[in-house]
Amino acid sequence: MYYRQQPEAMSISPQYITVVDPFVVSTLQSVIGKTLIVETVRDTIRGDLEDVKPDHIVLTAGDSTFFVRIQQIVTIMPDLD
Repeated sequence: MYYRQQPEAMSISPQYITVVDPFVVSTLQSVIGKTLIVETVRDTIRGDLEDVKPDHIVLTAGDSTFFVRIQQIVTIMPDLD
């Protein structure tokens, strides 16, 4: 006995869905190049904001680069030091 896929099942492709908050993205884009303190659900990162995408930001802290999903961010503060 063998298994045969139905033709309609073969035409289904995965879809990527993400929630975009345009106000957060716009605000973050206005501070690219600044040093921020970003608190996530897991940790806090202090670094320079390098890039902003609809679903994540790129922070550089020392020699490390962090890609942080915007949905995981709790608070963002400017680093005043």
